[in-house]
Amino acid sequence: MSTAVITGIVTSGVSFAIPLLVAASGESISERAGVLNLSMEGMMLTGAFASVLATVTTGSPVLGVVAGVIAATVFGIAQAHLSVHLRADQIVIGVAGNALALGLTTFGSRVLLSDGKGQSIDGFHSVDIPVLSDIPFIGPTLFGQTLLGYLCIALVVAMAVLFSKRTVPGLTIDAIGEDALSADWTGLPVRRVRYLCVLLAAAAGGLAGSQLALSEVHSFSDNMTGGLGYLAVVAVIAGGWRILGIVYACVFFGIAQALQFALPALGIDIPYALLVMLPYVIAIVAISGFIGGRSAPSCLTIPYTGNSR
Repeated sequence: MSTAVITGIVTSGVSFAIPLLVAASGESISERAGVLNLSMEGMMLTGAFASVLATVTTGSPVLGVVAGVIAATVFGIAQAHLSVHLRADQIVIGVAGNALALGLTTFGSRVLLSDGKGQSIDGFHSVDIPVLSDIPFIGPTLFGQTLLGYLCIALVVAMAVLFSKRTVPGLTIDAIGEDALSADWTGLPVRRVRYLCVLLAAAAGGLAGSQLALSEVHSFSDNMTGGLGYLAVVAVIAGGWRILGIVYACVFFGIAQALQFALPALGIDIPYALLVMLPYVIAIVAISGFIGGRSAPSCLTIPYTGNSR
C-alpha cells in the first residue's frame, strides 16, 4: 500500500473522527460531573437535521450551524431537567431521547425537506492552509479541513484546556462527579454545575451533527448519524475520561470508518460486514473494561438527592 493511499485513509479517518471527537469531548465533561448523556446520538441527529433545514431555508451554512447548536441545546435542556432536577433514570432517558429524535427528524425531513431539498447542499468545503497543508502526511490530514472543521478542532482544544484537571472549572466538575455530597458540603452548586455540563454536551453534540451534515455529507438523511453518538460515549470510556485517550479512540473509530470505503476500492477482499462491525466490536471491548486505564467517576448515573442548588 503506497504512502499516498495511507495518507488518504488517515485523512479520511480524521475527517470522520472530527464530529465524533467534538461530541465525545462534550460528553466527557458531562460524565465527569456525574451525568451520562446516552442521548448524544439524538443530540447529534437533531443538530444535523436543524443545520440542514436552516441552511436550505436561509442559504447560509453559518446560520445552519447556529441552528444546529441551538436545537441540540434545547434537547439538552429537556435532558438536564429530567436527569438533574427530576432525578429520572439517565439510561432510560437516553434511550427514549434517541428514539424521539429519530422519529421527529425522520418526520421533519419528510415534511420540511421534501422533494430532495436536503439531499444536496453547498455547506462547507475544504480550505488548505498554505505551506502547512504541503507537509507530507500530516499536512493534508490536519491542515486541509473545512472552516467548520477547524472551528471544531479549536473548540476541542479549548474545552480540553478550560476543563483540565488543573483548572478551577475542571476540579469543580471532578469533585462533583466523584463525591457530590462532599462537594455540596463545601458549597459547590451540584445541580447547577451538572445542568450546565449537560447543556455543554448537548451544544457539542449539535455542533458535531452540523459538522457531519454540512462538512462531510452535505445532506441530511434518516438516521444519518448511524450510531456515532453511541460511539462518542464509548470513546469517552475507552479513553479513560482523559482527552488524549479520547482523541486516540475517536481517530481509531474514524480510520475504521474510512477503511469501510478504502479497502474495497483497493481491491482488498475483506467482507464489508466485518468492516462495518469493527468500530462496534471495539466499542463492546471498551465497555467490557479491557480498554481504558481509569474507572468511571464514582457518581456517574447516580442522581443527587441533596439540597444543593
